[in-house]
Amino acid sequence: MKNAILCGYHWTGCKALDMLLNNNYNVYVYTHENPYYVNSLKLFCEKKNVGYSFDKIKINNLPFKPDIICSIYYRNIIHCDVINYCDGKIFNLHPSLLPKYRGCSSLTWAMINGEEDVGFTFHYLRKTIDGGNIILQKKIKIEEFDTQQTLYDRVMFESMKYFEETLRLVEKGYKGKHNKISELEYYKRGCPYNGEIDANWDINKIERFIRAMICPPLPVAKLIGKEIKTIEEYLKYQGKCL
Repeated sequence: MKNAILCGYHWTGCKALDMLLNNNYNVYVYTHENPYYVNSLKLFCEKKNVGYSFDKIKINNLPFKPDIICSIYYRNIIHCDVINYCDGKIFNLHPSLLPKYRGCSSLTWAMINGEEDVGFTFHYLRKTIDGGNIILQKKIKIEEFDTQQTLYDRVMFESMKYFEETLRLVEKGYKGKHNKISELEYYKRGCPYNGEIDANWDINKIERFIRAMICPPLPVAKLIGKEIKTIEEYLKYQGKCL
């Protein structure tokens, strides 16, 4: 039996574990404690009798030498000694069309910036964040009615359809395609613009920003501290109309 380590979180982490088990892997999981509204990979591990840890993955706490490591919505940086220990057979799912939108809140920033398309990328993990070779990626259209939540759900559901295909490619030693990264494309962790609308933006960006902040129960957009859930609320507050 092959050994796999899953660094995961959320429902995508649960789905990745299910697929690894169905592919006859012996799996150990590194995950995070979750609030009530996030699918619990911890509880799923317990149901499946799979070992897990809330500790950050490190070379000195690995339970075994893995044949492969999968990072699916894992929130910690995985260091080079771990990457090298599995002979580079370690990959990550990133919700953007790399090399665009490296870093955090990729889909949210893409909506705010007025992109027509987003997507997902399975890529190898290397020293540079989101900089490893691209294994597989797919484009997905941003709909004019999307919120952050619906866009995230659509992108993630589509991405997990390709998890097993990515697994096969990594198992076979596929090297992937060069990822032409740029430091200008990196977005740091944190809510874009601290969640605050800038009234100097054009109305189209304001409307996109309001939709990009909708992901209950997380906070919605604000204007001078007032919650703004829709473009209609914004215009009413400003004494304007559509």
